[in-house]
Amino acid sequence: MKENIGIVGAGICGLSAALALSRHGNEITIYERDLPPPPGNAEKAFFDWPRKGAAQFRHPHAFLGVMCNLLQKKYPSLIEKLWDAGARKISFEDMVPLELRDQYQQEPDDEEMWLLMCRRATMESVLRRHVEEIDNVNILSRHDIVGPTAVLDEKGVRLNGLEVRPNRGPVEVREHDIIVDASGRNSKFPIWFSDLGASISVEEEDAEIVYYTRHYKLNAGEDEPSRTGKDRSAGDLGYIKYGVFPGDNGHFAIILCLPNHETDLREAVKNPALFDKICRSIPGLYPWLEIGKSSPTTSSFGFGNIKAVWRHFVNKSTPVALNYFAIGDAAVRTNPLYGRGCSTGIVHAHLLEEVLHKISNPKERALAFDRVTEEELRPIYQASLQEDRLGKKRASAIFQGKKIDEQRGIKQWLRASFGDALASASRENMHVFRGVMKSFNLMEKPGYFLKDNRIKRTILRYMLRGRKKNSSARYQRGPSRLEMISIVKDEGNKAA
Repeated sequence: MKENIGIVGAGICGLSAALALSRHGNEITIYERDLPPPPGNAEKAFFDWPRKGAAQFRHPHAFLGVMCNLLQKKYPSLIEKLWDAGARKISFEDMVPLELRDQYQQEPDDEEMWLLMCRRATMESVLRRHVEEIDNVNILSRHDIVGPTAVLDEKGVRLNGLEVRPNRGPVEVREHDIIVDASGRNSKFPIWFSDLGASISVEEEDAEIVYYTRHYKLNAGEDEPSRTGKDRSAGDLGYIKYGVFPGDNGHFAIILCLPNHETDLREAVKNPALFDKICRSIPGLYPWLEIGKSSPTTSSFGFGNIKAVWRHFVNKSTPVALNYFAIGDAAVRTNPLYGRGCSTGIVHAHLLEEVLHKISNPKERALAFDRVTEEELRPIYQASLQEDRLGKKRASAIFQGKKIDEQRGIKQWLRASFGDALASASRENMHVFRGVMKSFNLMEKPGYFLKDNRIKRTILRYMLRGRKKNSSARYQRGPSRLEMISIVKDEGNKAA
């Protein structure tokens, strides 16, 4: 059954929904508040595209194995266009640490564990131009959504269209059989539903962090440093997390993530010179910013209000609204630090495709989509939430001058001992590392690899050798919190 579908938002999630839903002959209209990408290459898209509607547009993104394989299998021509734009493929073998290279022997699943490396602007501009070529998809830029049109009866709320303001002009009504909400974390649909008397229950927990980004480009003749040496280019010092995100065409970005209570350091990272000073004091980041290696292409800029959010659109087996489906951040949001958002958003869009293709009854569609969202995304959401809570606990302990992971009671000790053993084993045992990377790439449910008996036995052996030997694997080398504060204050005094 061919349907007329309106998609709100032409970001990566909305464009992916159009890709998926257009395959069945549906007529697709995407409404986007911002301007289209400027003509030209990836550089023009990154530096000249005013994407005010996408708060994370210029922050780095991770494109994980689950997403890469889905796109490769369903849309191989899209992947070719990304290669042409400068995107790169990082294979599983490329990710293997130096200390595990001697153990590495290729296994069949390894080919599916790969990352696509490019800036979001590159991904989104290429994806958009690819979608624009689809005959039954129409993308309307500078079109603001004022609200939904709906029928209210004894069955509840049933959407049948959108109120649209093109080019800041008069409001028009556009009829649609289905509304897909890909408008992101600031979706207005929950407010509009409330005005219609339909309530959405929300799970929400603050990660209590902010992260800052700065972009760079390798200087002419310079190669990327190794990302698999002793000092990793992504890590956790307890009071600060950091990471390098290699991009396309010689570009890369560095993020520094800080707890909200680290006021001195949060103020420092706003200053580009101090941002670089902090990075150069961390062994894993220094090779990327050593003198002559690279040059900055942006200032440092931040992103806050980071929360884990789950919006429920079914209450007690009753959909909040029929013919409405929220995907990506409009429905489920996790800490962007873990780089799962784009991948889960694209997966979510294709789960919706399956539901709409197989089921025609509006209520059954809503219930089925709610079920499959719970089945596929809830484990990822819970894993992210657990990581947030552990991060807050560790950062708070350091801030208060306490020992990290100080344990009270046997359960807490066992939990910490297991975490240390897993971290250490994943750096020294190829089989454990492969399992961890399957989880990281969302090729299976988070933590599923721990059901492997061989991995269980390995981790037990590591636990028996003691926490003292294992604990160092969880953290990277770098200045202590007080040392880092001293570094930025000394630099600030010199500048003054």
